[in-house]
Amino acid sequence: MTYETVDVVVIGGGQAGLAAGYHLRRAGLAFVILDADPAPGGAWQHTWDSLHLFSPAAYSSLPGRLMPPQPGETYPDAAHVVTYLADYEQRYDLPVRRPVRVEAVHRGGAFLRVDTNAGAWRARAVISASGTWSRPFIPAVPGRTEFRGAQLHTVEYQRPADFAGQRVVVVGGGNSGAQIAADLARDTTLTWVTLREPRYLADDIDGRALFDAATARRRALDEGRTDTGGVASLGDIVAVPPVRAARDAGLLKAQPMFTRLTQTGVQWADGTRTDADAVVWCTGFRPALSHLAPLGLRGPRGHVPTTGTQAVDEPRLYLLGYGDWTGPASATLIGVGRPAREAVRQIAQLLS
Repeated sequence: MTYETVDVVVIGGGQAGLAAGYHLRRAGLAFVILDADPAPGGAWQHTWDSLHLFSPAAYSSLPGRLMPPQPGETYPDAAHVVTYLADYEQRYDLPVRRPVRVEAVHRGGAFLRVDTNAGAWRARAVISASGTWSRPFIPAVPGRTEFRGAQLHTVEYQRPADFAGQRVVVVGGGNSGAQIAADLARDTTLTWVTLREPRYLADDIDGRALFDAATARRRALDEGRTDTGGVASLGDIVAVPPVRAARDAGLLKAQPMFTRLTQTGVQWADGTRTDADAVVWCTGFRPALSHLAPLGLRGPRGHVPTTGTQAVDEPRLYLLGYGDWTGPASATLIGVGRPAREAVRQIAQLLS
């Protein structure tokens, strides 16, 4: 078997992979970014039609290049982000190969071997930045296989017109649940279900404040001080304009989580039932890390134990962009730059 050999293989060409590429380019390392999607934009190209960022463009930027504002929009939409990411990889001439699906990472002496559907690479270090979008999570609620209506996850939802006039149950009290519930509130008979009473952040809080909160929490933990609670201490839902409008109009009234699905809808513990034509599960994601299985690094909750972004049991592997466990707010545009810079700094030291 023939291999392409580089200093670093980056797995994933979304925002985290591009941030890593920016710093790898500045460090003068030979690298390649392997992206499973056929086009630039990462997960942003697959989101629902009405999705907007939590923050203005200037506070939603990757390192080295400010996101330009979107005319007529305070908070840019997903299509604007896709355009920005495509421009970003071109501007910095990042070596993205696509569509290339990484199948497995193996140890191979002085190198890590990265097997893909388009050949194999040997690398002295690997940055896994595959994100979570390809691993949607749906809880094991009783009756899921009995329900005769449609069931879809956040990743499959597109627009309210697809459900016009239907009875829709939206499950989830986070940002995606609130935004999709707000999206559907005027065109469907909506039932919004959450594990606990929705906690809205103050209307003037956006993604920049969330990044600052996550960073302060990580700093406190690193210094052995009291846990500040980070973003979770502020609330669960950013009150972006569509959510705020639906909330203030009385259209977002959450009910507690049901106990089971029936053939025709959902049922609560007291026997109350609601019929539904569709259930939208806005119940989050898990890290997409199956390609790392041959390394035997899996830890609690599917996470690979890390110190910062570096895998504890494989120092040539770095994980970037999966959440706070790989850097404060590292799953956000504004937050991924710092852990990407630190990962590349450590890799440059390792390889020297």
